[in-house]
Amino acid sequence: MKKMIGFMFAVFLAVPGAALAQEKPAAQAAPAAQATPPANPITMSEKGFYGFVSGAVISAAQKMPEENYSFKPTPEVRSFGQIVGHVADASYSFCSQVSGEANPATDIEKTKTSKADLVAAVKDAQAYCFKAYGNMTDAKGSEMMKIFGYQMAKLTVLTINTAHTDEHYGNMVTYMRLKGIVPPTSEKAETPAK
Repeated sequence: MKKMIGFMFAVFLAVPGAALAQEKPAAQAAPAAQATPPANPITMSEKGFYGFVSGAVISAAQKMPEENYSFKPTPEVRSFGQIVGHVADASYSFCSQVSGEANPATDIEKTKTSKADLVAAVKDAQAYCFKAYGNMTDAKGSEMMKIFGYQMAKLTVLTINTAHTDEHYGNMVTYMRLKGIVPPTSEKAETPAK
């Protein structure tokens, strides 16, 4: 699964670059080694990977039928819906701390139960984190902040959020498989008609 996500991320980054390079005639295209790097390459890369992972969570939340939102493989674990709410809660928490703002949404996992409310909450949380990335630069990302009793760079905190989101996407995949549903990242791309 991790290899597939890594491969898809590499494709995600390579395709736009290849498309842009093809817009110029071959004689005018600059070699890749001489390409001008983006202004904030670390922040841009982190945002891109977060977008991929959080997008997979949103797609899974949308694909899972509402009747499965209360599904728990065992009584000791969160339901599918609680996982969606937990991801939204955590995203708001991490991204608000990085932004130096009060957390605008709390207890989603404990207060929302419908598919519509939870899908909206996780989409809103993603948008909130994109705002945090939009206000970030590589220089700001290197600023230290205290979280979990440790001093960490702000971009590291955003990376922890991405890792946490990905961890719970893995849970969601398992729940979907147990219900006979193909997770979004395992769907085959449609082959264009010839």
